Amino acid sequence: MSLSQRYDEALVYAAQLHRTQLRKGSNVPYIAHLLSVSSRVLSAGGSEVQAIAGLLHDAAEDQGGQATLDVIRQRFGDGVAEIVADCTDSWVEPKPEWRPRKEAYLAKLPHKPASSLLVSLADKVDNAEAIARDLDDVGDAVWQRFTGGKHGTIWYYRTLSRIFDQALPGPLARQLARTVGAFPS
Repeated sequence: MSLSQRYDEALVYAAQLHRTQLRKGSNVPYIAHLLSVSSRVLSAGGSEVQAIAGLLHDAAEDQGGQATLDVIRQRFGDGVAEIVADCTDSWVEPKPEWRPRKEAYLAKLPHKPASSLLVSLADKVDNAEAIARDLDDVGDAVWQRFTGGKHGTIWYYRTLSRIFDQALPGPLARQLARTVGAFPS
C-alpha cells in the first residue's frame, strides 16, 4: 500500500499540534509516540485512514477538544475523526477524575469498531512498552508520572489487555499481554 499526500498532511498537522509536548517524564518529543502508533497500525495491516488516526489519536484530547476534532473531520474525513473520537477519554479541561474516566473508557472499548480498536491497541502497546523501558531505567519512580500511580496504572493496563485479547485478538494484543504481564504486581 502506498500512502497518499493526505497522510503527509496529517503528519505535518500532528507535528504542529504537539510541537511543544514531550512524553511523560522525558525529553522525547511527543511526535515520536504518534509516529510509533501509526507505524504499528500500518505493520498490523491497518488502512491509511487508521494510520492517519494513529498520528492524530491524541489531538482532540490533548490539543483543543471538540474544536480540534471538527478540524480533523474537515481535513481528514469522517473515518479518521470517528477513530480519534473513539480513542478519546475526555473532551474537557480539566479532565474528570482519573479512575471514573478510565472505567468509562474501558466499559465502552469492547463495543468500538475494529478500525478504532486497532488504533487504540497500537497506542496502548506503545505506552506499555515505554513504561517497561522506563521501569528498567528509573525503577518504581516511573509510577510517579501517572495520575493512577503504580496500582492504578497496572490495573488499567491489565484490564486493557484482557479486553483486547477478546475484542481484537492477534499479534498486537499478545504483545500488550506480554509487556503488561512483565509489570510488577
